[in-house]
Amino acid sequence: MNLKVHHTLQYTYAAPVLLGYHTLYMFPRTYPNQRVLDYSIHIDPLPSKVVRNVDAEGNTQQIVYFANTPVSHLTVNSVITVASDPVNVFDFVLFPFSTQNFPFVYESRLHKYLLPYLDGRDSSPEVEQFAQEIAVGVNWETVPFLVELMKYIQQNFTYANREFGKAYPPEETLRNRRGSCRDYARLCISACRCVGIAARFVSGYLYGNSQQAHELHAWVEVFLPGAGWRGFDPTEGKAIANHHISLGASADFDQLAPVMGTFVGVTDTTLITQVDIQLI
Repeated sequence: MNLKVHHTLQYTYAAPVLLGYHTLYMFPRTYPNQRVLDYSIHIDPLPSKVVRNVDAEGNTQQIVYFANTPVSHLTVNSVITVASDPVNVFDFVLFPFSTQNFPFVYESRLHKYLLPYLDGRDSSPEVEQFAQEIAVGVNWETVPFLVELMKYIQQNFTYANREFGKAYPPEETLRNRRGSCRDYARLCISACRCVGIAARFVSGYLYGNSQQAHELHAWVEVFLPGAGWRGFDPTEGKAIANHHISLGASADFDQLAPVMGTFVGVTDTTLITQVDIQLI
């Protein structure tokens, strides 16, 4: 199927400001079953220069520079068309076969690349206990653990629609049994890393879920030996297939906002965002 995404961010400043450079994560990643058919972006005021590159984690990054002229607004409007093919999400083999159960140790060649995605500093005793309880319930089997972790959060937590702000600490989301997609993703990443599974934060779009239809979405990817990076969504409670469009993936939960930048000036700022996803 082909999906078309129209994403607009409109910043309004109460008094004129000078815009510093901005970093945009608004260009989709390519996956074996997903590719970009068309992409356009319109920025107002018109930038003096836009540099498109690849960051250290393989995400397409756009660095936007502006003239030294006072402005009262910034609007970023992107239109993306993506071909997303059907996929069997469990059509893989864990290899070595011993990794069908965990904890396991990634082979040294992989481990050195995965270190940022194994960083457990975001964890806590409560999260470790939570992860271990789920692990015991599935006899420490790798894929069943991931499936059960997503299902448990989707079925036992209350979803909170929180459009702005950083993800809450994992133990806070766990304690309250409540959170947004960002909060769920951060908790899942922490739970996976507690038991030695490399995990990263993913930001993008989700088609077909009414509560996510007009905003950014967040989920998790884990690195499985023999299967590579595989997506799991605690908001949906399942492995991801072809309804998700990734804009970026990172070891850090707070580095993938679609627009990040600074301005010079003292003023109030308002932000209006709109996401529309269509099947075409």
